[in-house]
Amino acid sequence: MARTRVDPAAWAGTAVFLLFLALAVAGPALAPYGHQEQNIAQRLQPPGPGHLFGTDQYGRDVLSRVLAGSREVFLLGGAATLLAAVLGATLGLVAGYYGGLLDEALMRLLDVFLSFPPLLLALLLLATAGPSTRNLVAVVTVLYVPVLARVTRSAVLELRAQAFVEAARVRGERDLYILFREILPNALPPLLVEASMRFAYSIFLVASLGFLGVGVQPPSPDWGLQINEARGFLSTAPWVLLFPAAAISLLVVATNLMTDGLRRALQPGIGRSR
Repeated sequence: MARTRVDPAAWAGTAVFLLFLALAVAGPALAPYGHQEQNIAQRLQPPGPGHLFGTDQYGRDVLSRVLAGSREVFLLGGAATLLAAVLGATLGLVAGYYGGLLDEALMRLLDVFLSFPPLLLALLLLATAGPSTRNLVAVVTVLYVPVLARVTRSAVLELRAQAFVEAARVRGERDLYILFREILPNALPPLLVEASMRFAYSIFLVASLGFLGVGVQPPSPDWGLQINEARGFLSTAPWVLLFPAAAISLLVVATNLMTDGLRRALQPGIGRSR
């Protein structure tokens, strides 16, 4: 923990992450305009006093749309990461604790999902299920369950032979008690680190799917969708594209820096994240 306290990069990343979180909570209320409010007479206005981030091709205020989009990023990415962590932790606990044929069957099934590039698998699943907010959360959840399950399983394999687990068995505790009261709390550090890393990946994945037009649909202020809609104006009104793109980049980098600090705090024997 001492190393984390003096790590300026980790603290800077955490500060920026918390700023974006605050904007996700209060940003839409602070926005100077409604994120769907159009004013064709003010279309493609450069950044200035009236519109700090300029306006887009429909005369919508870019700052208001970026602020509104921050909420969607946290809701979509956060919900998907949380669901993936819960499901992945449960599968990893069961597979690692019981082992044998059950472990082998679960791991081989998860390997099938891991064998596909994440973006390609997401496009395939969304093309099958159709683009919607619910389907997007479900797809991102499916993509990250295998990784989180493997991380949890790895921790459980080390913990299940520990003395405190044997003591719980000797006391006659049920398997559910041992799994969720004895093993899970000790497996949380690597799970939390991996989950925070997956959240950073989910931000970029949701934005990528929005950019490709298979994620959330208009008139959503999703950052990736904003970039998709603005790509034809890069030469004439670059601010329409650059501000949402900068928001994605800044949040992803900040989350990765925060994850590095969390990793060194919870897993001091492991170096920086990949």
